[in-house]
Amino acid sequence: MASLTYELTLAGLAVGSAAALTGIGLVVTYRATGVLNLAHGAVAMICAYVLRQLVVVWGWPLPLGALVTLLVVAPGLGLILDRGVFRPLALLGSNPAQTLVASIGVFVLLVGGAALLWGGGARDDAPVLLGDDPWAQLAAVVALACLVAAVTRWTRFGRELRAVVDNRPLAVLSGVDADRVAAAGWAFGSLTAGLTGVLLAPYVRLDPYGMPLLVIEVIAVAVIARMRSLPVAIGAAIAIGVAQAQLTRLHPEGWAGPLVQALGANLFVVALLVAALVLPGVGGKGHDALPPPPRAPRVPTPVWLVTGILLLLPLGFAGSDLHTAVQVPALAVILLSLVVVAGRGGQIALGQAAYAGLGALLTALLATAGVPTLLALGLAVPMVAVVGLVTAWPAIRRHGLALALATLATGVAVSRFVLTQPYATAGLSLDRPAGFTDDRAYYALELLLLAGCLALVAALRRGRTGRALAALRDHEPGAEATGVPVPALKLLAFVLGAALAALGGGLLGMGLRAFDPEAYDPIRGLLWFAAVLVLGADSLLTPVAAAALLITLDAGPQAGTAAALIGLLATQTGRFPPLTTLLTPNPKPKTRPHPHGPPSAKVARPPTGKPAPLPTTRTGGAGGKPSPAGGRAHPHRPAAADGAPPPTGRPAPLPPTRTGGAGGKPGPTAGRAHPDRPAAADAAQPPTGKPAPLPPTRTGGAGGKPSPTAGRAHPRRPAPGHAPAPPTTTAPAPELRADDLTLTYPGGITALSHVTITLTPARITALVGPNGAGKSTLFDCLAGTLRPRRNQGLITLDGTDITSRPAHARTRLGIARTFQRLAVFPSLSVEENVRLGAERGRIRGDPAAVERSLRLFGLAGPVRHRAAADLPTGTLRRVELARALAGRPHTLLLDEPAAGLDADETAALARILAALAADGLTVLVVEHDPDLVAGIAHTVHTMEGGRILP
Repeated sequence: MASLTYELTLAGLAVGSAAALTGIGLVVTYRATGVLNLAHGAVAMICAYVLRQLVVVWGWPLPLGALVTLLVVAPGLGLILDRGVFRPLALLGSNPAQTLVASIGVFVLLVGGAALLWGGGARDDAPVLLGDDPWAQLAAVVALACLVAAVTRWTRFGRELRAVVDNRPLAVLSGVDADRVAAAGWAFGSLTAGLTGVLLAPYVRLDPYGMPLLVIEVIAVAVIARMRSLPVAIGAAIAIGVAQAQLTRLHPEGWAGPLVQALGANLFVVALLVAALVLPGVGGKGHDALPPPPRAPRVPTPVWLVTGILLLLPLGFAGSDLHTAVQVPALAVILLSLVVVAGRGGQIALGQAAYAGLGALLTALLATAGVPTLLALGLAVPMVAVVGLVTAWPAIRRHGLALALATLATGVAVSRFVLTQPYATAGLSLDRPAGFTDDRAYYALELLLLAGCLALVAALRRGRTGRALAALRDHEPGAEATGVPVPALKLLAFVLGAALAALGGGLLGMGLRAFDPEAYDPIRGLLWFAAVLVLGADSLLTPVAAAALLITLDAGPQAGTAAALIGLLATQTGRFPPLTTLLTPNPKPKTRPHPHGPPSAKVARPPTGKPAPLPTTRTGGAGGKPSPAGGRAHPHRPAAADGAPPPTGRPAPLPPTRTGGAGGKPGPTAGRAHPDRPAAADAAQPPTGKPAPLPPTRTGGAGGKPSPTAGRAHPRRPAPGHAPAPPTTTAPAPELRADDLTLTYPGGITALSHVTITLTPARITALVGPNGAGKSTLFDCLAGTLRPRRNQGLITLDGTDITSRPAHARTRLGIARTFQRLAVFPSLSVEENVRLGAERGRIRGDPAAVERSLRLFGLAGPVRHRAAADLPTGTLRRVELARALAGRPHTLLLDEPAAGLDADETAALARILAALAADGLTVLVVEHDPDLVAGIAHTVHTMEGGRILP
């Protein structure tokens, strides 16, 4: 018994040593470059093949072949990846999700290239590098880890590496060559990958698909080490390897036997699943999600007609055997699930192959039990949807890289423990439904189901759920602040995606007349994901085109052609637009990146001059009534729409108005309109002639008293674009209050200390103070983005405790907010942005809410149909404010609303905020502009060190 334990321990050390090498390489690469290299296993496989080619095929001596492989080929491959793929992405400012997609592309490219060069068969003649002594392998791992630690701690390069890891921009400003550090990281990471490959190759069957997937499984050790600690990674690898070997001695009777055997062979998969779902995730919220795709125009009708004709061609011209053709609609339905989850929802979902496999498996199980095949498929789809709900529930709290790992781990676990296990798949048979056994009839059935699924997803995308999913994809915190229930929406996307994948998987199995686990391998899932991203993740044309491309290439004589092509294209996704956009040309104005816009935003140059300022008209506040001066127009002419040519006659812009400052005096720039610029948005040309001024209006000052003319509307002037609102009695806005609020971040940093603040209705409260004073933290606590722990303070709305309410729930209670960094949704139009706020706000179903907000901020003209990604910062600020007010909130929280605005736009913003407060809206402003604060605030609080100064 002791001898068996010792032998199993030695075997576990051998596996654990190889896993430790993987952990070391992934950690070093991530720390040097910020890239989670999913292609690590593919690099290991390539190096193992190269060593075999040199030694076994060409007859080189093993030491020479090993030196060339490990010191030339492996580092050279890393340098090629750095210069050809990842450095250009870094120069373009790509986020971690984009680099992850590129690493998936590299993975798929190398797998396809290996299949093209060496074929798809497995090899069992790989040379043994370090012999059968696991202690030698462990010693090599420990020596390599010690070398890395010594270089990191005691050399100049190590200091530069630590500097780049801590703060790359600051390190570059300090003279550190970050590109050299990244290149060294890639070279070393590829070296460890190559060493992993040549050590593992003698113990596993060397093939283009098995080894890369095996190395993906041992990413668990790097995740356990939080992508930072080498000792933790090595310790976890050794412990899991030894435990996995010891589990093989267990042979329980009954149903548990096969499960324990599967567990003993796949303990790294379990570790990856637990690490991805339970441990703190890699990456950060909002910084590593898939970027929003460009706003693609509608696919022209001729393109759809051509696509339909091509899909129907096999029915008319092909022979009776449609073995290849019947796979295209089924795979298109599977890929359509990725359009929903990844394209519309922006989630990195790498486990769709598992849901497709479960759909085929459950269909086969039910059919084998005697259920009619078509009914079996109909039952399998909701069953897999339930599985999708269960598996997605722990994953939806993850973001970006962590979500990618969680979905990948789920897919690998389902494949290893269900799809490939004899206890689940033994004795299965799968045939086509009665009446559809012929290829032509079955193909027609598939086309009908594909058309129905496309129509379902098209309807989803056009509706409010589709807008909410696009908002979630574009800016998750902004979507939550708009009132979108983010967790529920993610669950909906994953469940619908699982159902579509199950339907496609069942159709694919019936088309092949067998359940084949290899058809739903996790590596195929990565290939499908890459294909959808390459062709255009948010296009309904993509699943059809990608399915036809993949099936056609795989049906050719050279295995791996599809993977090589898709992988090559996926490595360039950050530099080229999706291919489907080439079929839908959409001329756009010249654009340039804007320093204050979202990462993907582009700013169109205005026709003339600077961007137009905020309009000076003032309409409804919290209760939806027009403000005192709201709706003033020329008595003989309706207001011109935004961007429309002005009518004849003279316009009537508001003259300089006065709004109360902190001391009751008007601010120096508040309410001052530019004498030579109209209030119309969209940079409209000013009309000829002199403006006809309206009587000056004044709103309340610091004491809260309205001026003599405040609230007085002209009896003969209706609000622009609609009739005056009928007189209504509006209840006073509820009071938002924070009591004794304390918030401490992990690590003991206290951001707020016993803060108490009350936001008084119909008044503007300003929060000022130096950077780091706690203003944004207090703001986020009031908005629900941050929630203090129990017994650390209380947030109440009209006396009701809302401390634990999330941000979207507070929005529906009437607390709207804007962001310091613009939180618009660039792939949606201006009108869709505002409509989303109306659909998810406090008062929903008001048909005039969208139009009222658009007119209030001068967005009712042609600009309403433009994508937010094409607009300048001043217009985007108006879009964000219009969206916040479209749901008719009673409390408005503004985080530096004047950031990026010029003086005229800031002055117009001050007039609008003063008018909204005069109408009863509660306003909190966090702002660094002293003139704006002095011009509009009734109450000013100064924060310092997490406290409000008395």
